[in-house]
Amino acid sequence: MPVYNYLEKVIDEKGAAYVVLIDPDRKNESSLEARVESANQNEVDSLFVGGSLMMDGKCNDRVRRIKEASTIPVVFFPGGVSQLNSHYDAMLFMSVISGRNPHYLIGEQTIAAPLVKDLGIETIPTGYMLLDGGAGSTVEFMSGTRPIPMNRSDIAVAHALAGQYLGMKLIYLEAGSGAKEPVSESLVRQVHEAVDVPLIVGGGIRTPEMAAERVKAGASIIVTGSVIEEDSTLTADFANAIHWK
Repeated sequence: MPVYNYLEKVIDEKGAAYVVLIDPDRKNESSLEARVESANQNEVDSLFVGGSLMMDGKCNDRVRRIKEASTIPVVFFPGGVSQLNSHYDAMLFMSVISGRNPHYLIGEQTIAAPLVKDLGIETIPTGYMLLDGGAGSTVEFMSGTRPIPMNRSDIAVAHALAGQYLGMKLIYLEAGSGAKEPVSESLVRQVHEAVDVPLIVGGGIRTPEMAAERVKAGASIIVTGSVIEEDSTLTADFANAIHWK
């Protein structure tokens, strides 16, 4: 089953899907297998793998290790073409639709497209929207993208609709890694009411209660990263909060 259809099935059966983001950088070298096993054992539905900055050349090997250890789909969360390899089950073929940097709207995607075709990786067209989580994020700096102010839901709705009309199958609302504040419930709700495609929400979601609130507001997929890096014992609690059916 294609990963996109699998995620649709999970959302239909569980109410929402829970995804853990793993950064394949060297700082996570020693904990990769343990983190994947925790996801396997605690009702995580998929792994997103990727990061904005790699500090060595071993990304491909780490993705291979993640894939070998995982019993759930491993999806490329692209931080750059250099992280692309054959070990992923699928990839979010993302465009940073909230920004005005042409390289991340279409340039990086054009470079990647022939490689993706050659590797035969399933692509999931995704409109990526960076929201202001109150802390300058790595993706903001690396992409040269100004985040949408959290209090401007009208701007967020307009961008999300544009993404849907361009054919995006998912809209990703992201407050950034280490965000002081997650994407607000109000903004999630207003975007959800405007669009007809599933919403991914991530960045700054530090408690199961915060995750559940955003699912209630309309998120179909919740992504956690840093909080699980710090305390993997929370994984089951997040899964229980997100899977409301």
